[in-house]
Amino acid sequence: MDMTKDALQYVVGLKKAEVINICGENYTDREVHRVNRKLRADPVKMSTLTGLVDYLKAGIDTTADKMLVQVVSPASVRVISMLDEDRRREELAQVTALVPDFDYGRYIEQEKFLISLQAKFLPNDDRELLLKFAGTVKSESIAQYGDDGVAQKATIKTGISTVGDAIVPNPVNLRPFRTFTEVAQPESRFVFRMRQSDRGGVECAVFEADGGAWQNKAMANIKDWLCDCLADLPKYTVIS
Repeated sequence: MDMTKDALQYVVGLKKAEVINICGENYTDREVHRVNRKLRADPVKMSTLTGLVDYLKAGIDTTADKMLVQVVSPASVRVISMLDEDRRREELAQVTALVPDFDYGRYIEQEKFLISLQAKFLPNDDRELLLKFAGTVKSESIAQYGDDGVAQKATIKTGISTVGDAIVPNPVNLRPFRTFTEVAQPESRFVFRMRQSDRGGVECAVFEADGGAWQNKAMANIKDWLCDCLADLPKYTVIS
């Protein structure tokens, strides 16, 4: 039965498409696809801006007299052509940054949080403050802290055998790795929170609090970096 169906579909596919006019509008009696006049290559994929600049300066592939380098997002850049005869663009290269994962807005175990803070955030005063604070919280008394929805108070170890109360720092300015390493990582505001886990330990979280403004800054940094590196290649226009 399936062979008969496939055979019929094949025969129908061989039939020449007919144009039918209904109420002044033209229709076809079968599905047709337009054949493009221009061939397009698959994009070259890479993960660094340096690799992209090296590729463009090498002039390995033939390109048009004018090309666009588009900063799509803080972690994505592509090289595209101007509109061709088919009113389409050829994508010559794709660059995707290798950005470390971090669970923003989710509570994670204290030790994992401290490790991630050191490995995935650039050093600054607030990062050091969080490391010192989160690393000295007494897990056995974390449930006793005060929380008014804005500020939190927790019991921390202030010495070998002494403890004291401290206000959880908020908000904090941090510089996580969120864009290409060739450009400056934007600093933005975060809300730091803590809570006691179901297993009795401490959980920490940071919540983004800049409304996504860091993305515009990161994209501007990428554009400036590319414009500087491609200054001697005027055929490439960088946009974001």
